[in-house]
Amino acid sequence: MKKMLKKLVGFYLVIAIIIFVNINFTYAITASSNEEYQGIDVSDWQGYIDYSRVKASGIDVVYIKASQGNNIKDAYFDINYENAKANGLKVGFYHFLTATSTQEAVQEATFFASVISGKTPDCKLAMDYETFGGVGIDEINSIALTFLETVERLTNKEVIIYSDLYNSQSTFRTELSQQYDLWLAYYESTSNLVNITTNWENYVGVQYTDRGNVPGIEGSVDRDIYTKEIFLDSTEEIPNTENPNETVNTQTINYTVQSGDTLSQIANTYGTTVQEIVNINQIANPNLIYPGEVLKILTNSTTPGSETRGTGSITYTVQRGNTLSQIAMAYGVSVQHIVELNDIENPNLIYPGQKLRITESSNTNLNPVNQNENLQYSTYTVQRGDTLWGISRRFGVSVKYLVRLNGIVNPRLIYPGRILKI
Repeated sequence: MKKMLKKLVGFYLVIAIIIFVNINFTYAITASSNEEYQGIDVSDWQGYIDYSRVKASGIDVVYIKASQGNNIKDAYFDINYENAKANGLKVGFYHFLTATSTQEAVQEATFFASVISGKTPDCKLAMDYETFGGVGIDEINSIALTFLETVERLTNKEVIIYSDLYNSQSTFRTELSQQYDLWLAYYESTSNLVNITTNWENYVGVQYTDRGNVPGIEGSVDRDIYTKEIFLDSTEEIPNTENPNETVNTQTINYTVQSGDTLSQIANTYGTTVQEIVNINQIANPNLIYPGEVLKILTNSTTPGSETRGTGSITYTVQRGNTLSQIAMAYGVSVQHIVELNDIENPNLIYPGQKLRITESSNTNLNPVNQNENLQYSTYTVQRGDTLWGISRRFGVSVKYLVRLNGIVNPRLIYPGRILKI
């Protein structure tokens, strides 16, 4: 009888251990340390940034978007890097992952590494993986792990995961949380985090708003607080990785002004705007440039009077005589949509050359149209794992806007298959 009892005890002990090992652990999440650094994260949406003013305002760290997908280099990546470094800011790089297979994850990791080759970051590299295209949880984690491991191998740098609260709880598993630090997007008071569980015990950064105002930056910008664990142990130059693609969507070139050149001619030649050249090169008088002067030019940028259709975005450059109501009518959206999307304080005051986001959706099918009530909104079908916050980031609108437009009672509760107006 005693032998039988011992066998039973042993059997149940083995079962208990198996269950324990396979538990998806959750923790009340806190900062990794008390040493805090004020930060921002930026992309080409912010346009030209005066980093001397950013630094003077008390910002310590800037995360810069480097790339997206397997061939989109952020138009302002090189300029943001050079100017942030020159003004003494600590810099980090992030990649917006769109892969739907591990093979695509390798391609994107290789492209990311090629874009940041030769640069010297101060902070751990970041994976921004927040839209999954209907891919299942197992595949999401495989794609993420493949991307992270490939980036580490190619760059010899540590990598972290940028994630909102929902995905840190329900999508990314402990295999990832135990290997990679978390940069958390959480727009409520961080004091609430002590009562919230995720698959991470700590975070090394928290993005606490996407509507921050910082001197030197026109419009809104993401604001962050980072801990000392965000920094790399080694700040050596990233080794060279060959670009796996023949071309990328944009590049920065140095153009030497020729006799007879004007800024408008140069802008038209390279598909950019006079205002963009002026901003990037800090030109005091746009009518006065000199032969032999070297200008930084972003190629394949927005041209006056046109729309830019990058992956997931439509941007319109305001023309003389335009009004918001005209632009809204042309694209079949509401004036309020454009106002909220671009943080416009006075809807009656827009100016030629101003860039306006019309949408950031890769699913939208907006084209300029005449008055047509049926084309006023795009739609999006909620996928498993989606959150309103994630959808708002993807489409470039606010959560408040989605809630009001769709009559959502509980913003924390949306269901797969629901169709949202955007």
